[in-house]
Amino acid sequence: MPFLSDAVSRLAPSATVAITQKARELAAQGRDVISLSAGEPDFDTPEHIREAAKQAIDRGATRYTAPDGIPELKAAISRKFQRENGVDYDPREIMVSTGGKQVIFNALLATLGPGDEAVIPAPYWVSYPDIVRLSGAAPVIAPTQAADGFRLTPDALEAALSPRTKWLILNSPGNPTGTVLSEADLAGLAEVLRRHPHVWTLCDDIYEHIAHPPARFATLAAVAPELRDRVLTVNGVSKAYAMTGWRIGYCGGPVALVDAMRKLQGQSTTNPCSISQWAALAALDGPQDYLSDARAAFARRRDLIVAGLNGAAGLSCPTPDGAFYVLPSCAGALARVAPSGRAMADDAAFCAELLDAEGVAATPGSAFGAEGRFRLSYAASDATLAEACARIRRFCATLR
Repeated sequence: MPFLSDAVSRLAPSATVAITQKARELAAQGRDVISLSAGEPDFDTPEHIREAAKQAIDRGATRYTAPDGIPELKAAISRKFQRENGVDYDPREIMVSTGGKQVIFNALLATLGPGDEAVIPAPYWVSYPDIVRLSGAAPVIAPTQAADGFRLTPDALEAALSPRTKWLILNSPGNPTGTVLSEADLAGLAEVLRRHPHVWTLCDDIYEHIAHPPARFATLAAVAPELRDRVLTVNGVSKAYAMTGWRIGYCGGPVALVDAMRKLQGQSTTNPCSISQWAALAALDGPQDYLSDARAAFARRRDLIVAGLNGAAGLSCPTPDGAFYVLPSCAGALARVAPSGRAMADDAAFCAELLDAEGVAATPGSAFGAEGRFRLSYAASDATLAEACARIRRFCATLR
């Protein structure tokens, strides 16, 4: 369409949003659909967080706030970074946004332009490359290997960097792989980054609290404090506290960068929801027992779905260390004929036929830079996951 901008024309629709919407439409038509395409906890937001939001409404905390967040929440974020990560961020170095995605959007659009590059390890969250493209810059995909647990190696990082590189984007625990980068992994990457002082690192730590032992979460600003002045640490309350709809993300980073991000946000959405900010304050400063309970449930569900998928003909599912996704290979099921009579040439066809035949919504791995795989979220009840696995095994058994 001639009136659309070049920037928008560079964007691809979100694959996870598209498959989730299709699943909703099928369910509305009366189909029995199990949707494991979206990434959000199925638990209720803890009661003390909900109560804090109600109290905020009752006392009239429903007006505009400072664009970068209320002082009370920024102070709580500062305490969180120090308490849980061993990184000291002054409130001037902290910003609150409408979800972690807006934090990333602000950072990349405030710093990237035509001719710049951002290195993104694959498999990757679907939005990273498109946000980079929206800025006019180029995403440079650094491949990882399943044999290495989908970890970015120092050699792969070195090969991806160039004089045009402005950002390295790290996501640990990772979406869609569940990979957790250890202190040793990050230390190896830091050695490379020290040799390239023009490269900044965006650490997307949104799944921090969903790492399964023996894996242990670590973040670059703590592992390599000498790089702190070119690291942006991104986090939020969405995944940890079952607050996806509340839309609160935050970050800590150098004042000059945060100031630029604040300027951009001030001309877009302005402040995050005032009520959600008070709820996020209760999440960070309040009781934390919910986290261990949720993590235990996710670990149990992970084991259930991995075992269930590895029992399906043609599938192979590695065990993730964190987050709440699995990324099984469907390579052994491709080039075969589905119950519809159609041959499946790739992972997108596999997911389309699975949804059509058995009503299980999964996201094609190609959307994450992982061709021949598909992503399932195990943020669902044990019974739902067991039924989904049974349907997938039945589907795979019918392939010719």
